Amino acid sequence: MSRPLTIALSKGRILEQTLPLLAAAGIEPAEDPQSSRRLVLPTNRDDVEIVIVRASDVPTYVQYGAAAVGIAGKDVLVEHGGEGLYEPLDLGIARCRLMLAGPAEPPPVPPRRPRVATKYVRSTRRYFAGQGRQVEIIKLYGSMELAPLVGLSDWIVDLVDTGGTLRANGLAPYETIADITSRLIVNKAAMKTRHGPIRALVDALRDAVDARAA
Repeated sequence: MSRPLTIALSKGRILEQTLPLLAAAGIEPAEDPQSSRRLVLPTNRDDVEIVIVRASDVPTYVQYGAAAVGIAGKDVLVEHGGEGLYEPLDLGIARCRLMLAGPAEPPPVPPRRPRVATKYVRSTRRYFAGQGRQVEIIKLYGSMELAPLVGLSDWIVDLVDTGGTLRANGLAPYETIADITSRLIVNKAAMKTRHGPIRALVDALRDAVDARAA
């Protein structure tokens, strides 16, 4: 018997919004992924299993073939670089914006070479390079809003949903860098060796996305 088709997912908002799409495609985990301590979950289909990993690790698991397919935010995919991956479908879920933000009342004269705190280094560098603006990028892994409050940075680049966290910390969005949604990604080698089942999954998820939008 061939190895089950492995789908890499991460807990949180993406998972919550992915499960109904998978269910519409005929795939349901055998237990609740949000509460289960198991990292490899069987499904109602013997030929499909789900692995739970960190959001930032989903593209890596798919790139190296530990999972044939995965679902990740476009922000994560840009930072990863997309090596070894196909991106056949925008699922249109977990919508948010990657934004430049800073103090709600910025100084009248912006810093000559602003310091920007972010975990999205590649996206931030590309954005400012495209504008011909020089910045110093400081990589952080969390609590981005703290950086301007304590003088670590002038601005931040981070994901923004409602903007409530920014407002609560005296910050405001300045510019939208990218609109973010979650994408289905596929290992390039697996797309050749397991084309049939992967194509069927892509088509079923596309139908589910189209039905939801109708």
